[in-house]
Amino acid sequence: MSYYNNTGSWWSRIPPVVKNLIMINIIMYIATVIFGNVMYEKLALFPFNSPLFHPYQILTHMFMHGGFWHIFFNMYTLFFFGCILENVWGGKKFLLFYLVTGIGAALCHSGVLYLQEIHALRTAGEMAYAQILATPTVGASGAIYGLLLAYGMMFPNNQLQLIFPIPIALKAKWFVMIFGGIELVTGLTGMGGNVAHFAHLGGMLFGYFMIVYWKKKGKMYF
Repeated sequence: MSYYNNTGSWWSRIPPVVKNLIMINIIMYIATVIFGNVMYEKLALFPFNSPLFHPYQILTHMFMHGGFWHIFFNMYTLFFFGCILENVWGGKKFLLFYLVTGIGAALCHSGVLYLQEIHALRTAGEMAYAQILATPTVGASGAIYGLLLAYGMMFPNNQLQLIFPIPIALKAKWFVMIFGGIELVTGLTGMGGNVAHFAHLGGMLFGYFMIVYWKKKGKMYF
């Protein structure tokens, strides 16, 4: 278990894995702004059946974002929950959790896309199928939802301040349930535009199983 350094500037107090993840994401975002679509074509996650798919995209898509507010909210949430969890778990366990939930989110999302491909071929034709294959997925949100789930499981009665749609304080366990429920409903109904709802749910699912496994083996804090 690591400890929280309460001296120095706010930046120096961020634990190392969270700090480096934030820096990598910012660097990748700046590179995307500079180089444009070539970054998405190479590093975003495409469906497994797509000619644009490469296995490394399962990892690299986690460090790509679609715009300023996308990366801002993801990095803010990574900072908020990640600092707490890394100081509880230590850097190695935290990084393992972050990567596994992010990759698990990608696998769940890709599985849903495969079902959508089959449906598109049967009902909408080749054009709709080709459109799915050409659509990239980016973002750290799957891992971020994994962190949210972890915080809710480890500190279920801690109060979190919900700002939108109304300012209200909720226990972490209810906060997680509400967000998970929203993702499930919007994913099943197709609401929410181009958001990868099942990637978010996949991150939460893999995070749940990891924490249950660690608790069962008595390895939560080692």
